[in-house]
Amino acid sequence: MANSQQKTGAGSEQREVQREQDRRDAQQPGGGEQKEPVQAGHRDYPAPPLPGQHLEKPGLEHAMQLKPQFMAPDYCGSGKLAGMAAVITGGDSGIGRAVAVLYAREGADVALAYLPDEEQDAVETRKYVEAEGQRCILIPGDVREPGYCRHVADETVRAFGRIDILVNNAAFQEHAGTLEELSEERFDLTMKTNIYGYFHMAKAVLPHLKRGGSIINTGSVVGLRGSQHLLDYSTTKGAIHAFTMSLASNLMEKGIRVNAVAPGPVWTPLNPADQAPEKIKEFGSKTDMRRPAQPEEISPAFVFLAAPSCSSYISGIVLPITGSVGE
Repeated sequence: MANSQQKTGAGSEQREVQREQDRRDAQQPGGGEQKEPVQAGHRDYPAPPLPGQHLEKPGLEHAMQLKPQFMAPDYCGSGKLAGMAAVITGGDSGIGRAVAVLYAREGADVALAYLPDEEQDAVETRKYVEAEGQRCILIPGDVREPGYCRHVADETVRAFGRIDILVNNAAFQEHAGTLEELSEERFDLTMKTNIYGYFHMAKAVLPHLKRGGSIINTGSVVGLRGSQHLLDYSTTKGAIHAFTMSLASNLMEKGIRVNAVAPGPVWTPLNPADQAPEKIKEFGSKTDMRRPAQPEEISPAFVFLAAPSCSSYISGIVLPITGSVGE
């Protein structure tokens, strides 16, 4: 009997808690109102609706109506990469450009690898690197070609005498509505750019990396959870995450660290060159922050993972920077 009363009492308490919460919920305004984008820094960043612009591939930053923010004016360099030399693939624009600027601000010389079609953006990025007081060389070509990747390594050593950091960042992305739409040729192009290119570059620079050197791969949130219309791109990003962890184990005894950054939606030429104008307007709106990141919100993570003073005990991680909780 006592046991029955205890059960009744517990149920009564639970129902009272439920009724109280129901009353509170009823007093809340309706859920249909538009929430503002979340701004967690010192200044506001652009949020949807964004310009409905569609770029021709490979996607050029100078052609974007809304220019990505990459200068990170609040970021103060402190010599974390002083005396080092970095290779950055896809370094002409987007995340690559933002990383190049901060690496230079931290004291590193920079070699930019990029497609020949992206020459104008690359020249502009070199100006920003040199304005930080560091040297910058431009090496156009295609990371799908092992010979080109070896050429990048050779030219970097010829110019700077060393390679300390490799940032694998070059990527190809094009959506497909269904598996049937995804041709073998397109799948091949995505795989060879996004994962073969990382493999070729890592192999090319490895003979020049010494203890304290690092490789940082650009992954993606879609490599963590997949994407319905980016079947091939998501596949390569998942492969990049696995490649990162495997290579980290492989190079551990050499004192060379390998990590990855997995961004969510970032406002770079990659996405306007993929999505239709009406879709790009809402780019990033489905994140918890309800906006895309700007490249300068991602680039400090690449400094952190490259600098031995910050991350000498970190290897084999995939660092998500997604604008959402728990991803």
